[in-house]
Amino acid sequence: MKTLLVLLGPTAVGKTELAIELARHIGSPVINADSRQIYRGLPIGTAAPTPEQLSRAYHYFIGTLDITDYYSAARYEADVLQLTDELFKTHDTLLLSGGSMLYIDAVCNGIDDIPTITPEIRSHLHQRLETEGSDTLKAELKLLDPDYYAHVDLKNTKRILHALEVCYQTGQPFSSFRTDTHKERPFRIVKFGLRRERADLFERINRRVEQMIADGLLEEACAMLPHRHENALNTVGYKEMFEVLDGHWTLPFAIERMKKNTRVYAKKQMTWFAKDPDIQWYHPSQADALFQTVDALL
Repeated sequence: MKTLLVLLGPTAVGKTELAIELARHIGSPVINADSRQIYRGLPIGTAAPTPEQLSRAYHYFIGTLDITDYYSAARYEADVLQLTDELFKTHDTLLLSGGSMLYIDAVCNGIDDIPTITPEIRSHLHQRLETEGSDTLKAELKLLDPDYYAHVDLKNTKRILHALEVCYQTGQPFSSFRTDTHKERPFRIVKFGLRRERADLFERINRRVEQMIADGLLEEACAMLPHRHENALNTVGYKEMFEVLDGHWTLPFAIERMKKNTRVYAKKQMTWFAKDPDIQWYHPSQADALFQTVDALL
C-alpha cells in the first residue's frame, strides 16, 4: 500500500533534522510543509534547511517561489497531490514534514474549492485596508457574509481580507464555499508528531531567535523591505524587524517581542495538532522508537 508519512510539530521542536534522518531511513525525499520556506530569499527568518541539510535529503517546496508570487493552501494541496502521484510511481513510502497547520490539513483532509482571486481584486482590497482600516472591511464582511462574520476571528485581518476577496470575485458569500468535507486520498496517511516539554520548547525558541539575529535576520529583512506588504512577509520575525528598520522599535525590544510572538505561534500549533487523535506523538530523542514504528507499518 502506498503510504504518506507526515512528520509535524511546533516550530523549533526539531523537525528538520529528524525529517532528514527519517527520509534517508525510508528512501524518500522530503516534501516540505512550511508555508514560508517555500519562498526564495528568506532562509534565516524561516529557519529553512541549510545547504548541508539539503545535500543529505532532497527537499521539495523549499525556495521555489518569488516573494511576490501568490500561493495558498489550496494550491499547495493540488501541487502536493500532483507530486505524490508522480513520486509514488517509484516510491512506496513518501515523507511530508512541516508545521504549517493549514497546509498539512489540506493534504491530509482536503480543502474547499475556493475560486482563484484576480490580482486586481486582491490589490484593491489591500489598498482599502491601508486607507480605510480593518474596521471598515469588517463591517462590509458583516453585510456580505453575516454567517462567516459570526464565527471568524475578527482579529485575523488576513482571513477577513480573504473572505471579502471571495465575495468580490464570485458575488457569493465566502461561507457558501466552505463545506468542510473530508476528501479521500488514494494512499494511506500516517501522522507522527514531535513534542517537547513547554519550557524546553520555549527555551529552544528563544535560542533560535537569538541565532537568527546573529545570522543576519535584520539584514535579510532590510533586503525585503520593498516587498514588506507581500503576504509571505506577514509573519513573525519580519514584522518585528520592519519595526526596527522603521525606527519604531529598538533591536533588543524587537528581539524580545519576536521571542514572545514565536512562543504564541507555537502554542497555537500545539493546540491545533492536539485536536487530531490520529497523530502518534514522540519526543525528538525517541527517533529509534519512531523508526521502529515506521518499519512495522511498512
